[in-house]
Amino acid sequence: MYAAAHAFGRAYRNLLGRHELTYPQYLVLLVLWEQDGLSVKEIGNRLFLDSGTLTPLLKRLEASGRVRRARDRVDERQVSIFLTADGESLRDELACLPDEAGGLTGLDIQGRKDLLHDLVTLRLSLQAGLMPD
Repeated sequence: MYAAAHAFGRAYRNLLGRHELTYPQYLVLLVLWEQDGLSVKEIGNRLFLDSGTLTPLLKRLEASGRVRRARDRVDERQVSIFLTADGESLRDELACLPDEAGGLTGLDIQGRKDLLHDLVTLRLSLQAGLMPD
């Protein structure tokens, strides 16, 4: 598992390098392309990342001009993340990335779907096993 995850990360690093993005930054953009203006907590829930991991990543995305962070007017503890024009423009540029990365696996589309299903099932099983009775 570790070796496969590491190889997957290297493949994405090569594909994203020309855009000066890391894989976790790309995942945040994918989430925001689906729904802009999410809170840090909502992004973390969707990506299974904690705020300690997300905050520095979001700060780097903000420094690169791809997102902006804004405190909630009602509850200043809440921070929402919004795409900038630069962040939004990457959507079209990176639209082919999942197919490119998928092509590197050597699996056809059905094989990739099956693998994704198996990985989601594995994650859910492991999470259930970690839950206290």
